[in-house]
Amino acid sequence: MAFDNIRLEKGMYGQTGTTFTQVLESLDPSEAYKGTDMEGLDAFQRQLKRFGIKAKGEGSDVVAKFFATTDSSVLFPEYVSRTVRQGMEEQDILKDIAASVTKIDSMDYRSITSVPTEDEKSLMKVGEGAELPQTVVRTQNNLVRLHKRGRMLVASYEAIKFQKLDLFSVTLRQIGNYIMRQHLQDAVDVIVNGDGNNNAAASLTVGTDPISGTAGALTYDQLCEFWAQLDPYEMNTLLAPSDVVLKMLKMEELQNPLTGLNFQGTGKLTTPLGANLIRTSAVGAGQIIGLDKNYALEMVQAGDLTVEYDKLIDRQLERAAITSITGFAKIYNDAAKVMNI
Repeated sequence: MAFDNIRLEKGMYGQTGTTFTQVLESLDPSEAYKGTDMEGLDAFQRQLKRFGIKAKGEGSDVVAKFFATTDSSVLFPEYVSRTVRQGMEEQDILKDIAASVTKIDSMDYRSITSVPTEDEKSLMKVGEGAELPQTVVRTQNNLVRLHKRGRMLVASYEAIKFQKLDLFSVTLRQIGNYIMRQHLQDAVDVIVNGDGNNNAAASLTVGTDPISGTAGALTYDQLCEFWAQLDPYEMNTLLAPSDVVLKMLKMEELQNPLTGLNFQGTGKLTTPLGANLIRTSAVGAGQIIGLDKNYALEMVQAGDLTVEYDKLIDRQLERAAITSITGFAKIYNDAAKVMNI
């Protein structure tokens, strides 16, 4: 088979705009395996089969199996990258709040914005031959701030070479969790404080018009009033820390049988207003962020997750940086608001 004859080298990681797996796929296309016992595996997974490396599950191999040959050692950085990404996906709240994901190949990016007036938001009647009303789209004044987030993987080969890959992957997934949490903190900061283009979210306070009640307390009435403030957008997502979520769960309106069954059966929190309630420590104590996930936030990524492949191959771990560069931009400023309890 073709995958048995591919010469693996670390230079396969350094090709601009192409991932290691994409390089492998160009040499060993998955389409050629339709109808065989390897259908459904990508080129990297077939290389694991080639060297008999079982990376997960019962009976997984030890880390040293990757370094049995020069060729198989080249697979190790991709294994690390995939496992870290798996951990990032486990903690991926960003998919629930980002309206758009933009991938760029540089460190400079300027987003676009449109701030329509009330007249521009309405579709007025247009007479024959009359000029159509305009919606102006322009670039933002300031660049999107990109943040490099990551972790340093520090371990000697001697310390982990006999560790099972299934156990080692737990550490890698945790690294992915940490990176994604840091990105979420960046996203929340942009939603609340803006992206440097004078577009901080409107801040409302319980007990101050237009939100009724008493500061420090939260009832269903305040949630309804907060929901109304997002018009004409739909408040379909709420971000809140644990202290606020506890107050919401104690509301009578959140104790109806359907809400309880949904929480107990799926672990997902919903509100009587139909919004998806996400608990996260990235939001400040006593705050609730309400947003329309379809219009509020743009996520900007400069490349993919980066692993220092040369150190993982040549030095057999030692110290290797795992990084991800991501930034966020506001799209429609009124599509997100903050309520302080």
